[in-house]
Amino acid sequence: MDISRSTLRAIGAAFAAVALLLAGCTSGAASPRTASPTKAATRAALAAYYEQKLSWHECRGGAGFECATLKAPLDYARPDDGHDLKLAVSRKKASGPGKRLGSLMVNPGGPGGSAIDYLQSYAGIGYPARVRARYDLVAMDPRGVAASEPITCLGDKQMDAFTQTDQTPDAPAETRSLVASYQKFARGCAARSGEILGHVSTVEAARDMDLLREVLGDRKLTYVGASYGTFLGATYADLFPRRVGRLVLDGALDPALTSEQINRDQTAGFETAFTAFAKDCVRRASCPLGTRDVPQARERLTAFFTRLDAHPVRTGEPRRLGESLATTGVLAALYDEGAWPQLRTALRSAMRGDGSGLLTLADLYYERDGDGSYANLMYANPAVNCLDLPPAFRTPADVRKSLPTFQKASPAFGKALAWSALNCAYWPVRPTGTPHPLHAKGAAPIVVVGTTRDPATPYTWARSLASQLTSATLLTYNGDGHTAYGRGSACIDTAIDTYLLTGTPPPSGKRCT
Repeated sequence: MDISRSTLRAIGAAFAAVALLLAGCTSGAASPRTASPTKAATRAALAAYYEQKLSWHECRGGAGFECATLKAPLDYARPDDGHDLKLAVSRKKASGPGKRLGSLMVNPGGPGGSAIDYLQSYAGIGYPARVRARYDLVAMDPRGVAASEPITCLGDKQMDAFTQTDQTPDAPAETRSLVASYQKFARGCAARSGEILGHVSTVEAARDMDLLREVLGDRKLTYVGASYGTFLGATYADLFPRRVGRLVLDGALDPALTSEQINRDQTAGFETAFTAFAKDCVRRASCPLGTRDVPQARERLTAFFTRLDAHPVRTGEPRRLGESLATTGVLAALYDEGAWPQLRTALRSAMRGDGSGLLTLADLYYERDGDGSYANLMYANPAVNCLDLPPAFRTPADVRKSLPTFQKASPAFGKALAWSALNCAYWPVRPTGTPHPLHAKGAAPIVVVGTTRDPATPYTWARSLASQLTSATLLTYNGDGHTAYGRGSACIDTAIDTYLLTGTPPPSGKRCT
């Protein structure tokens, strides 16, 4: 299946999901270096990090972009123990005309998405010209991500097998196989990643952002974060409210929710997105899910997944398309309505025995290249998530108990997403975070953006975050897809651009279509 360049960019930028299918792993004893990241050293003890100078050079293959390395302590509670991290940074200087306003830091989410890739492939060339004219656009891959001391867990062939694991077990043997896959994944993470595995929390990444802000010479942080990037930005604001400049939090997470609540809400979000897709699909004579109504489309999709569970179809390569990869492929396309035509084509072909289209979408989701190699996203994602919050479920029995609520949230995806939420039960490092509201009392005005039919970060989360942050304004996009800025709404883009350039947030309650 041919995927348009715009769809590829949209899907790639949109993979700022909270809980990725089968992105989880395993348990064991806590690392001896998992001190709470909230017990940071004093500013004086961190002086050497705050006073460092970056050595900029032209990025390899990145015309117009500069690259550098920021030094940060592995453990903010013990910055003088000699264990430092090298964090990759990139920027594109303000192009002018107009007075330079400072640095604008960007993060596409994940957790695990490469901010540098996002900057160089999209933000640095695709953000509105008037924003690029006034700001140096800056990105830093968070600790454990991409070019910044990346977490790694499995070999590529092992990862292929992991992504094909049956995520809707129907028998005790299948449950044991799924649990074993999580355990194997986690053992690989512990063996291949070492002590950094206990130091990739969002709190630590936010402290790294403050180092970079200071080293760049900015008195306050200006920032655009998408999806998980909103949690990173809100965490920064709560830690350093007086250092908040202009913050845009697009596709917001709710930091007060438990992991189980997050996974269940996201399951409902994907159901909302599927309903929007199905409403559009059934109006078309060629809809592979029928032309009657949404319930029929849902029934046909669920029946299709059930058939694939027993009888995977060919794809033109050794991997066959089973239920797990097909579910992932469908979810991938639901992130952006621009992918709906590709999803219709992929479903039609798969129902006729050719699973290559859905496999392509699943590979985009998992960041699997054509040569069979995987990027770091699927390793960094559980590493951060499992450190930030206690696990949603601790045993398979816990999952089974919650299946009715997940399947009520989404008949098509509920079972798979409930079992995927078992991932952190077996993680080798104990969590250091807990769910709690973030207030950032004393911060300058912050703009929270929510999309009403967002599949990955439901609109209710944006409303909740905006109510928690004492200085937040909620900007609403009445539409489909994950996040809103730069996705075609002139109303949204104008409101955000005006805020970034003047500091004036949109009026409270502003809605765009």
